[in-house]
Amino acid sequence: MKLKSIEFVGSFEKLSQCPQSTFPEYAFIGRSNVGKSSLINMLLGRKDIARISSTPGKTQTINYYLINESWYLVDLPGYGYARISKVQRRRWKAMIDNFLKERKQIYCVFSLLDSRHSLQQNDLEFINWLGENHIPFAIAYTKIDKLKPAELEKNVETIQQGLLEHWESLPTEFLTSANRTDGREEILKFIQEINEN
Repeated sequence: MKLKSIEFVGSFEKLSQCPQSTFPEYAFIGRSNVGKSSLINMLLGRKDIARISSTPGKTQTINYYLINESWYLVDLPGYGYARISKVQRRRWKAMIDNFLKERKQIYCVFSLLDSRHSLQQNDLEFINWLGENHIPFAIAYTKIDKLKPAELEKNVETIQQGLLEHWESLPTEFLTSANRTDGREEILKFIQEINEN
């Protein structure tokens, strides 16, 4: 898929504020510091369209980008960030849960997992929640350039085994690196195929 146009539409705190459109939407979410903003920038071929920060929890709103005037990439706040108040954490969770359950235009949620770490409890809980609510999703392993090939293979296999304790089969998976642009063509092709079908 060639990206002919990318437009930042806006940042929203409530579902009711999101664009009134029937275009397909693809949401990206993961634990704080999973490399979500870097991955989005890499996918869109822009250096700073999604703000990158060394401080986790930078994304605090639902951010919409209109791609090729035909579909939306949606950047959601990360979860599991400890250095915010419990009240704020609950507010974010309620916002994300409500958005994902109620937004009928979402064709796929990309759940980002850091390839350097084992399966985290909050990742597992979120993925299981997606399944319980019948929300279609794919998994994107991030930061694969930080590992040697054998190490990466072992880590991914361990995560898969952890998920298969709860799932009969795994969804579509992507190996990504924002630095090397690994996974870019595969994810864009995946989105294109869903849009065409």
